[in-house]
Amino acid sequence: MYVLGIDPGLTRCGYGCVDASSGQHRAVAAGVITTPVSLPLPERLALLRKELVALMLEFRPDAVVVERVLFQTNAKTAMSVGQASGLALATAAELNIAVAEYSSNEVKLAVAGYGAATKAQVQEMVTKLLNLREIPRPPDVADALALAVCHLAMVRGQGLAEAEGSPGRSRRIS
Repeated sequence: MYVLGIDPGLTRCGYGCVDASSGQHRAVAAGVITTPVSLPLPERLALLRKELVALMLEFRPDAVVVERVLFQTNAKTAMSVGQASGLALATAAELNIAVAEYSSNEVKLAVAGYGAATKAQVQEMVTKLLNLREIPRPPDVADALALAVCHLAMVRGQGLAEAEGSPGRSRRIS
């Protein structure tokens, strides 16, 4: 199973593709899509969408996972994150790729075992879980990889719950 995690942002949009087909999680690709702040908003959005389409077509993930933004203190940041998130969700849907959303607390719990883990703790765990030589930088990359790892853990957990006959927790995947 290939999962593409997207840490949405208009200035910096982190992505990380994780392969779990061998039974072990392996980072296939990770990076950041940037858009120049000097460009008008519609052009930045078009550039981000173009890059997201290219990523999804290149890696053909089984699922795209986007961080669900629950709270932002800065309204301008919240708007740009929301716009980038919407582009990622719509692009995946257009390409008939399953979509999942997780809050940062859900990701922290799945990756670090603690819903209030620090960014540094999540980065360390992503590095260990994916057997990386160094912490992925910038933090947007580590966050995107953490989203993919979280989804794989949730899917595995849901599969175990179904195999054991318990109802488990359903995840919103559209």
